[in-house]
Amino acid sequence: MARYKDSVCRLCRREGIRLYLKGDRCYSDKCAIERRSYPPGEHGQGRRPKVTPYGVQLREKQKARRIYGILENQFRNYFHRASRKQGVTGEILLQLLETRLDNIVYRLGLAPSRSAARQLVRHGHVHVNARRVDIPSFSVRPGDSVSVAPPSQKLQVVKDAVANRRRTEMQAWLDFDEKTMTGVLLQVPSREDIPVPVQEHLIVELYSK
Repeated sequence: MARYKDSVCRLCRREGIRLYLKGDRCYSDKCAIERRSYPPGEHGQGRRPKVTPYGVQLREKQKARRIYGILENQFRNYFHRASRKQGVTGEILLQLLETRLDNIVYRLGLAPSRSAARQLVRHGHVHVNARRVDIPSFSVRPGDSVSVAPPSQKLQVVKDAVANRRRTEMQAWLDFDEKTMTGVLLQVPSREDIPVPVQEHLIVELYSK
């Protein structure tokens, strides 16, 4: 399976905002945005070229892809799924991305980043409705419970994530029991409940051309 293997701090610098791709490092003074706020590359500190409307749309799409850590083909498939549903396509797209299993694990505070959450899922440490699921893109439905397998609750990465989970605000559409390390998706989040700095209508405009 293809995946991005380069420095993820470059992605934050390219987008000009914190994407929180490296967990604890993103909250420290070692964050790349704090140290070097200009884009990566030898011309990063030079004069920035004028951005076209297409370039603005492209940047929003790239930002969304990088936040959720998925590749182009998979992101495009999510858009096509969203466009076939009734409702606002951009909002539905974000809802599909937010209800991915790896994102739910991250939102519950069971992993410091989405990439760490994806690894936990891939290695079989996560259960959905008491059954092991090792597919990060698994779509969690309202009422489903997501938990860390009892033997895996002793993993240091999980214990550290739970200890630091108060850094991020628990979303109203999720419920979490710290004693059992079990969360429940209460409902599909509305756009107002999805805290991502993305203008999804620009993504819709890009793919609708």
